[in-house]
Parts: sequence; structure tokens; C-alpha cells
Amino acid sequence: MMRKPILLLDSGVGGLSVLRAVAARLPEWPLVYCADSAGYPYGTKAEAHVSARVAGLLGRLTERLDPAIAIIACNTASTIALGHVRPVLAVPVVGTVPAIKPAAERSRSRVIGVLGTEATVRQAYVDDLSARFAADCLVLRHGSAALVDAAEQTLRGKSPDPQIFRDAIAGLTGQPGGERLDTIVLACTHFPLVADALAAACPWPIAFVDGADGIARRAAYLLAALDGERASGAAANRAIFTGGLEGLAPLRPALKAFGLDSVESL
Repeated sequence: MMRKPILLLDSGVGGLSVLRAVAARLPEWPLVYCADSAGYPYGTKAEAHVSARVAGLLGRLTERLDPAIAIIACNTASTIALGHVRPVLAVPVVGTVPAIKPAAERSRSRVIGVLGTEATVRQAYVDDLSARFAADCLVLRHGSAALVDAAEQTLRGKSPDPQIFRDAIAGLTGQPGGERLDTIVLACTHFPLVADALAAACPWPIAFVDGADGIARRAAYLLAALDGERASGAAANRAIFTGGLEGLAPLRPALKAFGLDSVESL
């Protein structure tokens, strides 16, 4: 009998950046990655739609997979739906929130950027994190749907237009005070997957911070109490796509590189 799996959910492949950190910290736990490709992207959808879809899908997945914990590997879904799903699911749920606290701790210029989806950067949750952990910083925000698509294209072996990355960075550096920006929070799990391209687009050296390692630490903490538990579940890491498997051939090498050899449709 295997350990129960760790379930990770995102609308696309962005959550693979979180899966990578979780797999590194918890190699003994099987992982099931669900890409809600039928609902992609979350970042441009209405909040009520995202909340209802994430809650419904997590309910179906936890009933079917019986995971040890669930991770919402998406900043948009977490900032919108986390408070709704935690009370109704029978398993612990770990969310993904913008890494504003570590960014503020790192910044020397006291100007940090939050680069995410349009839905994430406008959330009151970002206001709260900024007030609590970066009160002495100028916090600039920019949302980019094009950058999400660029990350998806990159994992499919395509080469996105470099202007997409330049525009994303300029969306922060071009704001008042942006000339002093020294740290950017990658507040979308897709963005660490294209961090090299973003770094190349920066007009000066800028540090990037994301929450993947923090999520992995939180998952390890929650699972410590379950370490001796055995239950039927996934024997190996696998991926589930809600939008079917057609057209996934270009993505399979990247999935395999993240340890996801088995791919199925929900």
C-alpha cells in the first residue's frame, strides 16, 4: 500500500514550478498534478467563476483520489477561492500567495514589484500582505495574461516573442518609482518557469522571489503527522488534464522532465 498522494491543482502548467519544489522536499510522496486545461486561464475569469470552479473540481478530485493534502498551485485561484474550499474539504489545503514578505526582507531599495495575473494583483489579499509585511516599501503591481501564455508556449517547446517579457518588466519599472525596483515577486506560478527570459528582459539586475519553497515547507509540516499513514493511492507521479489529451504531444517531454510520465484525462 502506498502513501496517499499529494494533489496539486492549477489551470495550466504553471503549478509545475510548485510541483518541482514539493518533489525535491518530499521525494517519498506520490504526486498527482491536475491541470484544469478546460478552465484555463483562471487569471482572466470573473472571481465568482474561479471560486465555483476550483471548489467543484477540488471536491471531485479529493473524492476520487483520496489525497493526503491538496495544494492550490495557483496564486489567482488561491487568493480567490482558498477561503471557500478549506471549510468544505476533508483534507488540509495549502494555498499559494504572493511572496511579498520574503521580497520585502530582501529588498535594499525598498521598492518591490508584484508581477502576476490581472486577477491576482487587484486582490485585497495583496493589499493586506503589503500592509503587514512591506509597509515601508513602495509596492508596484502589474498583471500580464500574455506572460502566462508565454510560459505555456515555452513548455511546449515554442519560443515566445521576447517583447512579451520586456513588456511585463516595463509594466513595473515604468511606473513612478520603478527606476529603484530591485526585487520582483513572481505572483503567478507560471512565471518561475520563464524566469531566465524575464531576467534577460530586465534593464538592470533585479532579484526574483516566488513562493514554491514556502509551499513545499508547509506541505512537509502538514504531512509530518501523516508520515506513518498508508492508504491506497497513486503508485507514481501522474498528471490529469480536464480538457482532454488532444494536442498534448508537445507538452509531454516537459511533463516527463518534471517526473510526470503518466498522463490521463478527467
